[in-house]
Amino acid sequence: MVSELLRELGLSNGEVSVYNALLDTGKAQLSKIQEKTGIERANIYTILNKLIERGLVTYSLENKKRQFQPTNPNQLISYIEEKKSALENTQRKIEKELPQLMKKFTSPKTKISSEVFSGPEGIKAAWNEMLDAKEIRWIGAGRYVPKMYPAFFAQWNKKRIKNKIPVYNILRYEMRDEIRKPWEYEQMKFLPKEFSQTPVVINLYNNKVANSMYGQSKAIFVMESEELAQSYAAYFKYLWDNVAKK
Repeated sequence: MVSELLRELGLSNGEVSVYNALLDTGKAQLSKIQEKTGIERANIYTILNKLIERGLVTYSLENKKRQFQPTNPNQLISYIEEKKSALENTQRKIEKELPQLMKKFTSPKTKISSEVFSGPEGIKAAWNEMLDAKEIRWIGAGRYVPKMYPAFFAQWNKKRIKNKIPVYNILRYEMRDEIRKPWEYEQMKFLPKEFSQTPVVINLYNNKVANSMYGQSKAIFVMESEELAQSYAAYFKYLWDNVAKK
């Protein structure tokens, strides 16, 4: 349990091993630490220096030999507070520079760009991009993200509603029996039964077209192109007006 907590603080496995060895012995020369940990002598020097820098270990000279010992475990609290202070300072700097970063991020670049978001965190990042859209449109949706990541979706949808972003959702046929009422600011229709195949969803927002895979492989492929977005918008309108049903 202690080792897990130390790793959560950012200590490496070697640092955790050496620190625990010193806690057990109270004070030890390098040879004794090596004996207890099995770590190579050269690596122990590096690890001890890092622990000293973190304020978790000190040393003294006895008979011209270094004796290493852990500092009071209360130092861990000070270490956490220092890290917290450093992170807060970094956050303030980022917030100060954020307008300039956003200006660069949103400045016109190439006419066509693509991104791949994979895994749970990638999917969440792709969804968060939608929160600055004027509207969101889906084709073949199945409420996949709300089911897979309910806590994330609850927060995401709360932000969407706060921003009053409308959703036009063409859902899979089988969702008729599952959905009791639409989300706030959502209009929805349903595809015919023959359209229900694999859990792949087309998503349109801003000038982006996203193909989302929510089956065994979980990834979102996003293409940004005004020409492509206009083409898919026409495709969506045709399905909404002529194929999908309420």
